[in-house]
Amino acid sequence: MPPLLPVCIRQIIIFAMAKQKFMKYNRPLRRLLRLINLESDLDDYENIHETIEKELVFKGTNLWILVFAILVASVGLNMNSTAVIIGAMLISPLMGPINGMGYSIATYDFPLFRQAVKNFTFAVLAGLVASTAYFAISPISTAHSELLARTSPTIYDVLIAFFGGTAGIVAITSKKKGNVIPGVAIATALMPPLCTAGYGLATGQFTFFFGALYLFTINTVFIALSALLISQILKLPIRGTIAEPQKKRINQMISFVLALVLIPSIYFGYLLVQKENFTERAGRYIDNISVVEGNYLLKHEINPKTRTIELVYGGTSLIDSQKEEIRNRAGDFNLTDITIEFRQGFSYTDAAVRNTEVEQLKAEINRLNMVVRERNEALRAAVSAQEKGSELLSELEVLYPQVKQVAYSLTLGYTSDQPLPDTLAVVIVTIKGKDLTAREKEQVEKWLSARLRSDSLKVFFNK
Repeated sequence: MPPLLPVCIRQIIIFAMAKQKFMKYNRPLRRLLRLINLESDLDDYENIHETIEKELVFKGTNLWILVFAILVASVGLNMNSTAVIIGAMLISPLMGPINGMGYSIATYDFPLFRQAVKNFTFAVLAGLVASTAYFAISPISTAHSELLARTSPTIYDVLIAFFGGTAGIVAITSKKKGNVIPGVAIATALMPPLCTAGYGLATGQFTFFFGALYLFTINTVFIALSALLISQILKLPIRGTIAEPQKKRINQMISFVLALVLIPSIYFGYLLVQKENFTERAGRYIDNISVVEGNYLLKHEINPKTRTIELVYGGTSLIDSQKEEIRNRAGDFNLTDITIEFRQGFSYTDAAVRNTEVEQLKAEINRLNMVVRERNEALRAAVSAQEKGSELLSELEVLYPQVKQVAYSLTLGYTSDQPLPDTLAVVIVTIKGKDLTAREKEQVEKWLSARLRSDSLKVFFNK
């Protein structure tokens, strides 16, 4: 640069060159700034004000939508239906007064703020009354998972409410509103905790009532906070006058409310993290003790609230030294100050005893079956002998009319040279009148032997 130029001109040239160099190497930064700039899509200030003002009112259409949303959410919670609960979130008009409160504080529009608080209070009371009445008359009073999920808020619910509310107010102030509002309604979930609080009142379970009401308060406060911050960032026009001391009091009040709502959620979030850590460590510990010297872990139950782990083993019965070894392994997973309870499932020893008892029972049943079978055979033999004797009498009377009686039976014949007896068929023929000749008796014996198919037949004639 020529040294004879005046100093002011030289400074202007240096500044221009520096600016040109900055613009040359910072185009990505400028492009990024243009991408994240909200003012380019900002709607007209009056349109924003009218939109927020219109959504405050609970009369006519909005009132009926509020009533239906309360009933739909109550039925969904009662039936544990996630789809129905999502439907209630979508049609709920509760976002309007909350955004109105945040917007009115940012713009110092206190008449609008009072109207927003009034309508919001009415909506909350209507929701509590309607949901309490529904759960009081509903025959189903079981607390399902969808109800339980709204009774233990944490710092994560604060984050959901804040970022969801931020998305909602950004959409309201934008020309391109799109479909953000329904998504925000689902994410922040204002209606379900309000109805869960009604369930707690109806059933007398005040832990449910206070837990759900706290979650509803978190959502309300941080949605309103996000509306306040975005309204200030976008520099929406001030609509009221306020003195500095009053402005200071408002800021102090906002800080107090935020602290009052935020601190318990941080504590509950800490408890949630501790619970998850305990569950994760307990899971790794259980994987390590699934098999212990012939014993197999059949079932386990982890209770982070009471820091208790219940173990059910099957196999050989656990002895005291094995139980102590299992307890000592908990220290390897940083599980201290916990209670480990043991339950015995099936035991090999017990199974062996039961098997022996079953075998003895089977043997006794078989013996009794044999006795019954023998008795049945004896009974059948007796019946068969009676029928056989009757048949022999009928047939002999035809051949020999003087035969008037026949006795037939099977008996056992014992001999000294045989260990087992022989089965003999015995027939006694009684004759009345003229006696049979020796030849006729011989013919009768042969006929009976052939008729009964027996070589050991004994025939006796009686006159």
